[in-house]
Amino acid sequence: MPAAPAPGAAPAPAATPKGGFEDRIARFATIWGRAIFPVTATSLTRAEFELHLVPLTRTLAEALHARPFDAAVGQRVGAELVAVHCTDPEALAGTLGVVESYLVLYCGAGAGRSPSGPGASGVEDTEEYRSRCARLQHGIAAGFARALRERTLKEQEAIARSALTARIDAQQALHASEARFRAVFEGAAVGIGIADLDGNILEVNDTLLQMFGGLEGHVRSRKVSEWGHPDDTPHVWKMYGELVRGERENYRVEKPYYRHDGTVLWTNLTVSLLRDADGVPQYQLALMEDTTERRLLNLRLRYEATHDALTGLPNRTLFFERLEKALSGAGGARFGLCYLDLDGFKAVNDSLGHSAGDRLLVEVADRLQSCATGPGEVVARLGGDEFVALTTGSDTEQEVTDLAVRILSALATPIRLEGRELTVRGSIGIVEGPAKERTPAEVLRSADITMYRAKAAGGNRFEFADAEADARAITRHGLTNALPAALERGEFFIEYQPLVHLHDGSVHGAEALVRWSHPQYGVLGPDRFIPLAERTGLIVPLGRWVLEESVRQARNWQRQHGGSALRINVNLSPTQLHHPGLVADTVAVLEKSGLAPGALCLEVTESALIGADDELLEPLRRLAALGVDIALDDFGTGYSNLANLRRLPVSVLKLDRSFTQGMQHSPPNPVDVKIVEGIVALAHSLELAVTVEGVETGVQAAQLRALGCDTAQGWYYARPGSPDRIHTLSLSDAAPAPS
Repeated sequence: MPAAPAPGAAPAPAATPKGGFEDRIARFATIWGRAIFPVTATSLTRAEFELHLVPLTRTLAEALHARPFDAAVGQRVGAELVAVHCTDPEALAGTLGVVESYLVLYCGAGAGRSPSGPGASGVEDTEEYRSRCARLQHGIAAGFARALRERTLKEQEAIARSALTARIDAQQALHASEARFRAVFEGAAVGIGIADLDGNILEVNDTLLQMFGGLEGHVRSRKVSEWGHPDDTPHVWKMYGELVRGERENYRVEKPYYRHDGTVLWTNLTVSLLRDADGVPQYQLALMEDTTERRLLNLRLRYEATHDALTGLPNRTLFFERLEKALSGAGGARFGLCYLDLDGFKAVNDSLGHSAGDRLLVEVADRLQSCATGPGEVVARLGGDEFVALTTGSDTEQEVTDLAVRILSALATPIRLEGRELTVRGSIGIVEGPAKERTPAEVLRSADITMYRAKAAGGNRFEFADAEADARAITRHGLTNALPAALERGEFFIEYQPLVHLHDGSVHGAEALVRWSHPQYGVLGPDRFIPLAERTGLIVPLGRWVLEESVRQARNWQRQHGGSALRINVNLSPTQLHHPGLVADTVAVLEKSGLAPGALCLEVTESALIGADDELLEPLRRLAALGVDIALDDFGTGYSNLANLRRLPVSVLKLDRSFTQGMQHSPPNPVDVKIVEGIVALAHSLELAVTVEGVETGVQAAQLRALGCDTAQGWYYARPGSPDRIHTLSLSDAAPAPS
């Protein structure tokens, strides 16, 4: 696309032109008119023609500022040029040159008041104007080409109809309309040639001569059979043979020709058979439309549509075509694909800016391109900082491994950017295997999953795809997507595990444990979906639902026991701790159910409170002040400072089961006994109750009771179950027995 001012235009000024916005519109229209008027077939004077360009200029200026931006405006402007007979290719070139050189200068930022009206906005970024201007140029070219083609097709159809009429008249009236046909022949906008059935060229019009370079001798001295081209398919000459033998009336093809200077002329060729009055084949009539410029423009647009504008690499569209072709290979064909994601690229954008990030991507693309040296190897950019490399052959497992090693080695050399050296690292997921077994989408999905596995392993490495790992990742993704709908459909339910007084075995309360009744995977424990809910933020509404259901159940137990309250323990996730509505939600749930705050215990893991500041502890302190118990869950696994227990608003320590496993059988592990004994003494000195998880044997329960632990839970007493089991255990004072 031309970057210099168009012929006849004024030289670009050194700064933004002075004057009002309408003056700049008129000035731009004047420059535009001077550039293209000499090659425009119009009856208007230059001044009238420039006046006609003013509304088109205003349309472009408004599009430059519009939000949202609409590149289709350029197509309408391109079509309007054809409508006023600016059909010469030089008119398009001149228009694109003027738009590129002057549109932003006269109508962009700082060029007077911006146009107002629907869609107008205050776009001030010069790079944004340049980008919009470039897209308007594309639109003008596309609209111009489309309108010109439609105009030419209409002319060709008119000529074809006229030629057909002439042929019929010739057959029926012994060529009585020769003069009329001659007028059509000479004045046609498409090339017309007549040859006999032996291929001798008898007559050509001036349009066809100009298409071939204007040398009549070069055209008339050759037979039709000599106009071959290496790109001709056998089908073209097969149809030609059928036509001259009278077996076919006409055919139409896209066919290239060589001009006398060696350049290629592309045409839409229609060849018809002319018969005499008796129906005997006599001549062949060829109609040629010059499609060279349109073909070049289409190739340019095709390139831009299939290549990344920043790096010049093939984009996602073209890469999918290449991958699909590789996967549809013949038997025995194999492929190898590397899916690369840069480690820490976001930090470059955040610290140095997106412009520096773009330059980094260009350098990375160049290095990747240098790695794809083997036959059948191609590199593409999928978007952002994601690249792919494809190799094909018979031993792709070794080839793709070598390719991945070359890529990581190429990235290892620091890149100098913004006066500093940046070390670029990347994570690569590799998929390799035989063709025809997977679709392109399946291959890329597996490569993407594997790449994230390499990134999770520390990055700057490559991993090969694993079907089982893919299945687990796909399952996690499916569960993540299904979580919101599952909560709405009521697929979650709660099981309750009793909390038992160690000194007499009576039921003290129960811990609420949420489960997911998945329609495909059955009942899922919290370890399968709570981490997913944490990452997606769904843990907040899910946690509130668990709190509401558990408190409501505790209130029901209270009514069934004639007013005596069973303690209900509910787990809080780290995300819930940071949620600003934690206190208000908890108070609202208690007030709605009528349950006393002292009957609720919220369990928080020790790891969630390590290093917690006063701001994080404040909600827990407010809840504790209301009478809600706070339990420190999994105590002993977080390596926290025991002295910090004094500043935490907790009233219960839940000792992790790892400290008591050595007490399941007699004699107990003396080290475990000493540790538990010390923790219990410390907790009681701080007026904290001690609950033990994972009690599985009577020996273990007796030992913990002897050490002074207050409450316990585990399979020795009961497995998690429905709420009515808690009521049964409570009524019978829960005589300890394995469940």
